[in-house]
Amino acid sequence: MMIKKRITGIVYVLLMVCAVNTAYAQQPPFYNDIQHFKKLDSAHFPPKQAVLFIGSSSFTFWKDVQEYFPQHTIINRGFGGSSLPDLIRYAGDIVFAYDPKQVVIYCGENDLAASDTVSAATVAQRFITLFTMIRNKYPKIPVLYVSMKPSPSREHLMHKMDAGNWAIAEFLKKQKRTVYVDAYHLMLDANGEPRKELFIDDMLHMNKNGYAIWQKAIGPYLR
Repeated sequence: MMIKKRITGIVYVLLMVCAVNTAYAQQPPFYNDIQHFKKLDSAHFPPKQAVLFIGSSSFTFWKDVQEYFPQHTIINRGFGGSSLPDLIRYAGDIVFAYDPKQVVIYCGENDLAASDTVSAATVAQRFITLFTMIRNKYPKIPVLYVSMKPSPSREHLMHKMDAGNWAIAEFLKKQKRTVYVDAYHLMLDANGEPRKELFIDDMLHMNKNGYAIWQKAIGPYLR
């Protein structure tokens, strides 16, 4: 009888472990990041009609972004490693939940880095999908896109970044209440090489000098 009980107990534990692992495996990418945002919101929900920053780690690392734009109320919902499909997946949580007065987007760089099969045209089409979702929900709010930056660690992708930036810029020219911020060329030296002094040691994320360039480029267009 004792042996049967032990076997039953072991089977139960194994089933529970399998159930937990299965549930974890079924969670979509960046699920924990989104839950973290929700936890922050439950403690202190951001005000409506703020300027919303969404995108990848270049926004995540900009932890003091509010100090760069003190005259505006900023909500930063960048999550590191994200690509445009992730912003599309969580649009309800990171965009529509806040009813912003303006949306600022930085994303696309990780899309290109994730796979050689992702082209500049693919990134542009993904952006258009995200833009269309936002525009359908909020027909009148301005949308600002910050160009993919020329990260030294991803110098091999610069030709794709440049092409993707151009395609997105051309699309936005035909849309109302939009701005394309060309940070890409502001971060190149006279020889067209990435300015390494704008980046931290990983040569992927920016230091305060890089963010100062973004501040000057973005600031005039914030509502």
